[in-house]
Amino acid sequence: MLKELITPQNANAFVGKLGDFLVKAIDQPLGYAINWGRIWSLWPVHIETACCSVEFGAASSPRYDVERFGIIEAFGSLRQCDLVVVQGTITRKMAPRLRLVYDQMPEPKYVIAMGACAITGGLYFDSYNVLPGIDGVLPVDVYVPGCPPRPETLIQGCILLQEKIKRMKAR
Repeated sequence: MLKELITPQNANAFVGKLGDFLVKAIDQPLGYAINWGRIWSLWPVHIETACCSVEFGAASSPRYDVERFGIIEAFGSLRQCDLVVVQGTITRKMAPRLRLVYDQMPEPKYVIAMGACAITGGLYFDSYNVLPGIDGVLPVDVYVPGCPPRPETLIQGCILLQEKIKRMKAR
């Protein structure tokens, strides 16, 4: 009698529903925990070519202290970092090297374009060798405008990146 009730089609439907239930029960809390860890432990790589690097240094000072927002200043290598902060003018000669730095980082990776030079080319937008923004080389997540942007603006950009990471689906 029991053999007649449980057929391979019924069993597969039950296993499918159980799988859907487990995905919903485990995926959301686990995804939340994974994204929480990503939000509060961003390890930046600095591509510093202009005056924006001074403002990034000011944001790391005790007055602004970006470490309380989860931006860790001490990093080991590119293979440990997950955030690229591009600060300043990027030339056509530097673009392949910038892409190489980005490609060496582990997934997931994020990019912040800081300052007018990184976003649009800045004062040198009409030069033959300056890129009109880095969004043609790297996929930019957050733009931090200004010339140079103040530390508060950089912190706001980091908070926007954290909100974007929070909304992402963990892979």
